[in-house]
Amino acid sequence: MQKTGNDPDEFLANVPERFRADALQLDAAISEVMAGRSRVLWEGVFWGGTDQKIIGYGDLLQARPRGGSVEWFAVGLAVQQNYLSVYVNAVEDGQYVAQKYAETLGRAKIGSSSVGFKALADIDLEALLRLVRIARDQTA
Repeated sequence: MQKTGNDPDEFLANVPERFRADALQLDAAISEVMAGRSRVLWEGVFWGGTDQKIIGYGDLLQARPRGGSVEWFAVGLAVQQNYLSVYVNAVEDGQYVAQKYAETLGRAKIGSSSVGFKALADIDLEALLRLVRIARDQTA
């Protein structure tokens, strides 16, 4: 995946209707927490080989297991085929915060750094924004 010059607002305006209101609300809430940080549309092949568009908030240099580092986002918002995903690239006490605080998030599928859900009503938005704040505080 790589940063693009494409407009995140245009992307949000064109997401499927069933996700649009939730995606717009999430974007506004994440943007408020990440105020002053970059907000960029990333596009390309994501983990698992799928073509994705993700709004990335904040900049992060992430170490690669075999050396070197890659430019990435601190927090990401994606609209998948059947759910919304928020990626939170932050760690506390050696554990990804999405996993560490999973029980506080509500009805969501939790990955290492991802929180997936079908509707905003399924999760505790304030609990999710707590993770976003942690990511913000761990990046420049």
